[in-house]
Amino acid sequence: MNRTTLSLAGTVVALAVVTGAAVLTAPQAGRADTPAPAARKPVERSTLACPAPTSSDYGSTTYTVFTPETGTEGASRRGTAQLAPAAQDGAGGDEGARGTPEAFVELLKPGSPVVKESSKADTPALVGTADGILAPGFSAQLTTVVDAGPGRGLLGTACQAPDTEFWFPGVSTGKDRQDYVHLTNPDDDAAVVDLELYDAKGLLETPAGDNITVPARSTTAVLLSTLTDDPTQNLTLHAVARSGRIGAAVQAADRELGSDWLPASADPAATAMLPGIPKDAGAVRLVLHATGREDVDLALRVSTPSGTITPAGHESVRVRGGTTTAVDLGDIAQDEVGSLMLRPTEKDATAPFTASIRVVRGAGDRQESAFVAAADPVGGRAVSPDNRREGSALFLTAPEKGARVRITSSPVGGGKAVSETVTVKGGTTLDTPLPQPSSGKGAFAVTLEPVSGGPVYAVRMLAPPSNSIQRFTLQTLSDDRGTVSVPRAEQDLSVLTAG
Repeated sequence: MNRTTLSLAGTVVALAVVTGAAVLTAPQAGRADTPAPAARKPVERSTLACPAPTSSDYGSTTYTVFTPETGTEGASRRGTAQLAPAAQDGAGGDEGARGTPEAFVELLKPGSPVVKESSKADTPALVGTADGILAPGFSAQLTTVVDAGPGRGLLGTACQAPDTEFWFPGVSTGKDRQDYVHLTNPDDDAAVVDLELYDAKGLLETPAGDNITVPARSTTAVLLSTLTDDPTQNLTLHAVARSGRIGAAVQAADRELGSDWLPASADPAATAMLPGIPKDAGAVRLVLHATGREDVDLALRVSTPSGTITPAGHESVRVRGGTTTAVDLGDIAQDEVGSLMLRPTEKDATAPFTASIRVVRGAGDRQESAFVAAADPVGGRAVSPDNRREGSALFLTAPEKGARVRITSSPVGGGKAVSETVTVKGGTTLDTPLPQPSSGKGAFAVTLEPVSGGPVYAVRMLAPPSNSIQRFTLQTLSDDRGTVSVPRAEQDLSVLTAG
């Protein structure tokens, strides 16, 4: 035989052996076509991007990092977790040349949140990394108090999992606002980002927003008013990474209404939920953007503790394709905590949109504002790392079926966690106090786990007591991505058959 004949014979023998093994271990008749369900496994590594908190000389920031104790079954019993500084204003570079930055704060074990405070005006953006047992549900929160100046107020934001696309309806380049978008690159390769702005007529010309390079493990802050010559109050920002991935967040400062972080909205969809309107909200502004070419016609509903209502005078709204629309809803809360639900007026409509609301509390020169973007549901589990014994509240909405949710509070500094289970009736919003740990150092992390029923949306409001401005901040709580779906392998002999 020549070499070709030998090779062919060897291939046939090897194929026969593989086929024989497959036949010997093939599933029983009647089960071969039944797909095995995917398994959920704890993630092995988590990455977060945290923006620089403030440049004000009058600000102080509390950082809280936390990994839940539950949900780590099957994870490595060892692990590390930390927040480390990123370079500022794009001053990144080769990671090997700069060396590994020293940890700003470290988390040592799950179930025990760690807190660090900073009052420095030049506190940098941070990159969070966690692995092993500390990776599933690894979360971090920035809470900043600015006592004076145009950015005064209480600002809160969760550090983000990096991504490639972000929508921010509700930004402004108006003369009364100063909005910065913070772009943080947590990876070891540079990212290239485009920034687009949309007004009531459509896409604006923003050549300065194209091809913004964010070097490795660094952050860049862009003042939105530098992207356009025309001051505009209600805009939508679209941040897209051409290469790499980033965390993105907008810090919005208003001369009269204080400041807070405007979070990115959930992915554009045909419906949206904006939970967490406080009962004493004096003014609510809704900003919507139709992300496709189709017009969007939406019905507005408000979920309250007693049921779902249609707000008088604001039954519906239309948004033209590719444009941004703003609607002032006034005191839509009417002394009841609520959540805004947006649904297409036509049952089968699928045109995507995104939305956010600005909530204002207080009166006169004591007003303060916060933002809520279209949110994802709690999912399997959600985490709020930073909560206080005074001034913390939780708003839960079950837009469809009723639901039961287990709330667990884990104190800073160790100590015993406490849990309780609450019931949210279908179509309602529940304002519930948080379980108070009997031990610890005052602050505590909260974990939400749906037990039964339909989807649940959650917002944590932090409003510490104050004799002056009604400081508050709102953060939606969505799935912490602590697990990943791992498909189960099935034998398939068709891969051995030539097409």
